[in-house]
Amino acid sequence: MTFKALIVDKDEDGNTSASIQQIEETRLPEGDVTVAVEYSTLNYKDGLCLGPGGGLVRNYPHVPGIDFAGTVEESSDDWYQPGDKVVLTGWRVGEAWWGGYAQKARVKGEWLVPLPQGLTTRDAMAVGTAGFTAMLAIMALEDHGLKPENGPVLVTGAAGGVGSVATAILSNLGYEVAAVTGRESTWEYLKALGASRIVPRGEVSETVKRPLESETWAGCIDAVGGSMLARILGQMKYGASVAAVGLAGGAALPATVVPFLLRGVNLLGIDSVMKPYDARLKAWERLAKDLPMDKLETVIQAATLEDLPQLGADILKGQVKGRVVVDLNA
Repeated sequence: MTFKALIVDKDEDGNTSASIQQIEETRLPEGDVTVAVEYSTLNYKDGLCLGPGGGLVRNYPHVPGIDFAGTVEESSDDWYQPGDKVVLTGWRVGEAWWGGYAQKARVKGEWLVPLPQGLTTRDAMAVGTAGFTAMLAIMALEDHGLKPENGPVLVTGAAGGVGSVATAILSNLGYEVAAVTGRESTWEYLKALGASRIVPRGEVSETVKRPLESETWAGCIDAVGGSMLARILGQMKYGASVAAVGLAGGAALPATVVPFLLRGVNLLGIDSVMKPYDARLKAWERLAKDLPMDKLETVIQAATLEDLPQLGADILKGQVKGRVVVDLNA
């Protein structure tokens, strides 16, 4: 029996190309659990792996897709039985390991989590790594004292995958959300997700000579990094925290230590790739409870495997809004 997969290959000149192929199950990597993939999604890393690779892909030919959800077909792992619904995010699947852009995937059982009660496999991929990361960031901010009464929470890159889900969850939990975006066309979209204030990117994107500005934000989820993060650190309230989840604006941080020393600001690093199992379960349980799926439904773009090469190029240009859900059986 063959199944459909999106295969990325590289020629002798280093050029990559993506094609839909029918492949044999024997080509899947070794693993404990074989999953019939029902849905996947699209992240920035997927865009890289669909194209030049960005240094993420080790070997070609390759199946990208860092997230997937589906039903267990075969398992030698005691935790999972055929028929179980499961979710996978992270663990470098879709990068160093064949991923979810195929109708079947084979992985280590320890990388999976059970599908949370109340969510479908489609829901789980509407959430994906982006939503999972957003939830981890919110939990980290809460662990460091963030409460709705503390004041507004800033979300940068708010129209992206992490920012969209973070905005919806924070609003649902009663927080005042200030959403940063560089696209005026996304303002109504962000307000519909629950943003109470829109902050044009230009207001926070440039560094200033003053290491401290007025205390404005009770918390921040930052997907941009670079000069924007440096600027925001000087605007945080005393004892407030920034959860860093991305580097769309660059990996360099042209900041000073003054906000940390004089205001006790915390910079929290959020990693979703290697997160331990128990923390993953807790985050998915919170997502099932705290994410308003009706709001998320309005930002879903349906896609098939055939759509992914173009969507991968689009997401690298910042032209994808909200969440892309890939139906492997469409």
